[in-house]
Amino acid sequence: MEMRNLEDIGTHVDALAPAAIALGDAVWDTPELCYEERRSCELHTAMLHEQGFTVTPHVAGIPTAVMGESGTAGPVIAFLGEYDALPGLAAQAGICRPVTTSANGHGCGHNLLGAASLLAAAAVARWLRASGMPGRVRYYGCPAEEGGAGKGFMVRAGAFKDVDAAISWHPTAFCGVLPPSSLANMRMDFTFSGRSAHAAASPHLGRSALDAVELMNVGVNYLREHMLPTSRIHYAYVDAGGSAPNVVQSRAVVRYSVRTEALADLSPLTERVKQVAEGAALMTGTTVTSHVTAGVANLLPCPPLEKILHESFMEIGPPRFSDADNIFAREIQATLSSDEIDAAFRQIGRRRRDIALTDFILPSDGIFSLGSTDVGDVSWTVPTVQALGATCAIGTPLHSWQMTAQGKSSIAHTGMIHVARAMALTATQLFLSPELLAQAREDHAARLAEQPYTCPIPPDTHPPVQASLQD
Repeated sequence: MEMRNLEDIGTHVDALAPAAIALGDAVWDTPELCYEERRSCELHTAMLHEQGFTVTPHVAGIPTAVMGESGTAGPVIAFLGEYDALPGLAAQAGICRPVTTSANGHGCGHNLLGAASLLAAAAVARWLRASGMPGRVRYYGCPAEEGGAGKGFMVRAGAFKDVDAAISWHPTAFCGVLPPSSLANMRMDFTFSGRSAHAAASPHLGRSALDAVELMNVGVNYLREHMLPTSRIHYAYVDAGGSAPNVVQSRAVVRYSVRTEALADLSPLTERVKQVAEGAALMTGTTVTSHVTAGVANLLPCPPLEKILHESFMEIGPPRFSDADNIFAREIQATLSSDEIDAAFRQIGRRRRDIALTDFILPSDGIFSLGSTDVGDVSWTVPTVQALGATCAIGTPLHSWQMTAQGKSSIAHTGMIHVARAMALTATQLFLSPELLAQAREDHAARLAEQPYTCPIPPDTHPPVQASLQD
């Protein structure tokens, strides 16, 4: 397919790039955890107003979710942005050493993710106005991707029901189409209740909730032998019952994350984990309750959109990093192990090369292993495609201080502008060629006919925002 309007859309991206860089840097300076991204949401909302978007706040009743729309009539193309940070991943910008603080940090690059998606949306909005072409472009500021399933709640509330196609991306060391391979995920808390007692004088009167948690963990470990090899189960103690060993713990809470390759396998495996918990309670004379806190679907492919996005990347070519960028990237790599750098190349199915920053576009049939993302739920609702943007040194682990340290660098800025250009060009092709959107919708409908979507979030689970709504 011949790419049209590359020069026009690129001009708009370049004109808006300084504002997007300032936005990404400002979000980096104020790292906020899931559902607490108030300042970050305000910054994105301000840029939406500045660019003439009609703004809808509190999308799906979530205070830190926002939607902006520009254009009239025609199809609706949406760009998805994120801006939540992670706990304990603070770092100094441009400094290649960890810090001793446990403060929040953008160790997954979400300060860039929202900024580049909004950059692409604003550039397409300008392009639509300049061309006089019918069509609407939207930017969705989506909170709580890191374990909060923000987009899942937005999907459940119908926030994307009239969208024709959605485009998103994620920061990493490489650039190209993100292969739609992610894991469906269910997070739930198990609360065990027992009976406290003096552990020395009257242990026979106690019923240990902590024992129940430990037995549950043992049981789940045996369960791993009898589940699909692509499935994953992780856990973390939320409340171990206290720090006094001479007291039998009457309450303990453990949080589990259950992941499966296919959405259809998620509920059955989750039920087996629940049965293990019930068995642990029975063995210890305790009781157990479970509560699902979040759930996300796996990504649904959309080959027609993936083809257009790949062609957009090939038309643009790889990002052009400076000599100073390469020097800083080498300094970052010096803090990494050789195994971490090897793993980055294995993740994309390539042999290791002696480069610090990417100089190629990923192939259209490439591989890329991924955890879980709430973009998955959007992909079951509307045709969706994701890009990868090269914003860090090769080998940089996501969720690391090294990722945070690069979040305001020239590497990050170059990569986010590059991926914004590819996403914006993809959107223009969809507006220019209605038949491409039709192909994407037909492919999407066929997949849903084969496997309908079931929201993995139970109806009685809601985002933890009630207190925020009252402020």
